Amino acid sequence: MDRVALRGLKARGHHGVFAHEREEGQTFVVDLVLGVDTAPAAATDDLTRTVHYGVVAEEVTAVVEGEPVDLIETLAQRIADQCLKHEVVQEVEVTVHKPQAPITVPFDDVTVTIHRRRP
Repeated sequence: MDRVALRGLKARGHHGVFAHEREEGQTFVVDLVLGVDTAPAAATDDLTRTVHYGVVAEEVTAVVEGEPVDLIETLAQRIADQCLKHEVVQEVEVTVHKPQAPITVPFDDVTVTIHRRRP
């Protein structure tokens, strides 16, 4: 399986369990690794035979900016589900970063990474 990666997608969302997270929102960062067989696209030089990562980026941004959830685990699953709607995507690894998480000690980032594949 070949991999198409998108790293550092940024979008503002209102996810979290605390009221101030829901009201004020914060920036989330998403990394994706899409498992795709790129051989058909490479052989034909045809975009329709692979995943259009520009479209995927827009869709993922819409998920982050969309309906709020309490957990970034839930957000990661919604992103994975969206990516797997593309027929050529056989598997996906999603990492959701929450660099402004409400933690009382110094930290750089909080992430959740999930891996999902087609049944």
